[in-house]
Amino acid sequence: MAYTARMTAQTPPTLLAVFAHPDDEAFSVGGTLTHYARKGVRVVLACATRGEAGKITVPGMTVDDLGQQREQELRAACRALEIGEPVFLDYHDSGRYERTRHDDPKALMNLDPLEIETRIKAVIDDVRPQVIVTFDPHGGYGHIDHLKIHRATVAAFFSSGQLPGGGPQRLYYTALTTEAAQGLSRMGQDLDPALYGVSEGTVAVSVPVAAYAENKKAALAAHGTQMGEQSILGRLSPEERAQLEERMLGWERFSIGGTRVPVPTLPLRGLFDGVAGGEHLDG
Repeated sequence: MAYTARMTAQTPPTLLAVFAHPDDEAFSVGGTLTHYARKGVRVVLACATRGEAGKITVPGMTVDDLGQQREQELRAACRALEIGEPVFLDYHDSGRYERTRHDDPKALMNLDPLEIETRIKAVIDDVRPQVIVTFDPHGGYGHIDHLKIHRATVAAFFSSGQLPGGGPQRLYYTALTTEAAQGLSRMGQDLDPALYGVSEGTVAVSVPVAAYAENKKAALAAHGTQMGEQSILGRLSPEERAQLEERMLGWERFSIGGTRVPVPTLPLRGLFDGVAGGEHLDG
């Protein structure tokens, strides 16, 4: 696995987003990635798998190689979000329900967490981000791959403090507020808002992303195999979809998972607030 980007004195501030499957980025952080890309931040998306065990949600659609198809969908989504090509960690999607890959040795669910941490740490060493974003401790909605990537990314953040330069300065988790979790629960998602949601006081950063709504919509649409009429979004009534889009396209929220620099105040003005080299980004 080859990585080419190296931090130099001329390298712009860098944000690394680490997620499990193609489309994870579009739902929870797509607007934020575009927001910082337009401010000149180098945005790097690391995707652990190609979503090989995903469910095709378009009736009648057949795909010879779903992993390859979803890789191309993610590349298109990155273009829609105005960020660079994704970095793939080359693991396999564990799947869910009847698609669970219990016997696949490369499926995230079957891997030693230290193996995943080591690979993420290699990306950190190469990319040298000041800021990392990944899943919250519940993996959004409890998917085993999300949980694996959350735990490995947290571990890599802490162990990367031994790298030259002292490692990333700040680690953030995507944050689903209790109110948002209640909304998803009302739409048929089996989420206990008291478990999967966080209090407003837990939210450290709220990024306004309405200006990037078209980017985010285009990124979601790029994941065509996952956005068909049999998908969660596809099964929503027009009223439910409008409510969900209002939440998704207005704000993206984050909590702090770790920091190596002081937190000037809470809530923060943005992901780079108080981060050396990014002071100008969140004024």
